[in-house]
Amino acid sequence: MRAVAFHDAGAVERWLDYPGCIAAMRQAMRSVSEVGKVQPLRQIVALTDGALFGVMPGDLGAIGTFGAKLVSVAGDPVRSGRSRHQGVVVAFDAHTHAVTCIADAEAVTTIRTACATAAATDALARKDAKVLAIFGTGTQARAHIRALCLVRRFDRIVLWGRSAARTADRAAQLSAELSADLGVAIEAVADGRDAAGMADVICTVSGSAEPVVLGDWVRAGTHVNLVGSSFLGPVEVDTALVAAARYIADYRAGVLAQASELAAAREAGAVDDAHVVGEIGEVFAGTLAGREDDRQITIYKSLGHVAQDLAAAAYLHARATSESAAA
Repeated sequence: MRAVAFHDAGAVERWLDYPGCIAAMRQAMRSVSEVGKVQPLRQIVALTDGALFGVMPGDLGAIGTFGAKLVSVAGDPVRSGRSRHQGVVVAFDAHTHAVTCIADAEAVTTIRTACATAAATDALARKDAKVLAIFGTGTQARAHIRALCLVRRFDRIVLWGRSAARTADRAAQLSAELSADLGVAIEAVADGRDAAGMADVICTVSGSAEPVVLGDWVRAGTHVNLVGSSFLGPVEVDTALVAAARYIADYRAGVLAQASELAAAREAGAVDDAHVVGEIGEVFAGTLAGREDDRQITIYKSLGHVAQDLAAAAYLHARATSESAAA
């Protein structure tokens, strides 16, 4: 058996550059929507120690790959929002059916999640969006700031977390780390209402069990990315916001089955399945309108689709292989 390339976290961070990954996410999600092949929903197994084991298989044959992500989620994802993903993405060649590569799942997930959000934001946010609000202070906060600044030029970035002291520390750390690269300071905001009320783009990456953003805080014309809750349980925003927005999924079948905020709104009788107007891949393809006017609130619901992991793995592997061949 031939040796299979393994890309550890350092290699993923080296080869999975943000601009290239954003482009790969657009292509992957457009392919998922255009091909229309039913993709298996993620399977989550509760382990005896309270951790979770996730299995995400998928076929992205239209761009030459299929495979799966296998990942453990340690800790309590509902209460802490600080879970650590450990595992691998295994990508196969769609033509030879041989394993193409294996990549560190945590590093891939961190970058591809933020880049998928950036691609969606580019399609759905107002062109004149100037203020970004991040709800959450973990790894995805950093990645989302990096990625979103590639699709919009923000004059102001605000950070909110459930612990005011920790948020201030994290904002200072991120500002020192990123402001030189991005040309904009990152500031802590203690009140969630204030953070949401000043924002043109909101990203929830908290994993909170209870809403951290309420509908009456959000201005007309805001784009909201719901990212932190990836299975039934945690609810980052309230039913009023879900009902008020034009709601677009990464993958419609997955969101209908596993998006907590949508499930809560359905149970409250505020929306039905038709509230999910379509998939972000359809917006990328031009077959579905994204934002319809500058006063509309839009939501992109990111559960995370294995197509994103496979596309990211294939892209970084191609870059690494090309570099090795040129050396």
